[in-house]
Amino acid sequence: MDSTSTRRRNTRQKLYEAAVTLIAEKGFSSTTVEEIAERAGVAKGTVYYNFKSKSELFEELLRYGVGLLTASLQEAADETAARGGSKVEALDAMIRAGLLFIHRYPAFTQLYVAELWRTNRAWQSTLLVVRQQAVAVVERVLGEGVADGELSEEIDIPLTAAALVGMVLVAALDWQAFQSERSLDDVHAALSRLLHGRVGGGRP
Repeated sequence: MDSTSTRRRNTRQKLYEAAVTLIAEKGFSSTTVEEIAERAGVAKGTVYYNFKSKSELFEELLRYGVGLLTASLQEAADETAARGGSKVEALDAMIRAGLLFIHRYPAFTQLYVAELWRTNRAWQSTLLVVRQQAVAVVERVLGEGVADGELSEEIDIPLTAAALVGMVLVAALDWQAFQSERSLDDVHAALSRLLHGRVGGGRP
C-alpha cells in the first residue's frame, strides 16, 4: 500500500474514532462536522474530502464497526473449527469475541444498539445489511450444528442467532454501564452457562 493510501486510511480512522465518540456523547443531530474535524485533529475540509456529508461518515462508520465485529466472530468460529472444537464451543468462543469487541469499542456499541431502534434514519437499510452480516456468521455455525446432529433440529436458526447476538450486546452494555467491577471472564462465564443450558441441550 502506498503512502498516500496509508495516510488516507489513517485519516479516515481518526474521523471514525472522533465521530463515534462525539455522537455517543452528544447525539447525531447535535454533533457538527467542525467538532468531528477538531476532535480528529484535521481541517474541516478533510472531512468533506473523505466523506460527502456527516450522514455518509456515520453510514460508513456503521459499516466499518460492524465489519470489525463480524470479522472477530468469524475468526473465533474458524479458530474453534481448526482445533476440532464443537459447534457449541464455537458459539461460546464467538460470545467471548463479541464481549472483547464491545469492551474495546463501547461507544460504537452504544451507537449501534441505539440506531437499531430508530426507523427514520437515511442509513436504516445499511444498518439492516451490516446487522445481517454479523448475525449470518452465527446462523452458519448453528446450521452446521443442526446438520451434523450436535444441535436440535427444533432450533429456530435465524431467531436463535439474533438472540445470541442480542444477548451479548445487551449484557455487555449492562456490564459496562452498571457492573463494571466484573471481569470479562466473569461476564463470559455467565453467558456461557446460558448458552450451554439452552442451545447446548444442558451439557456442561
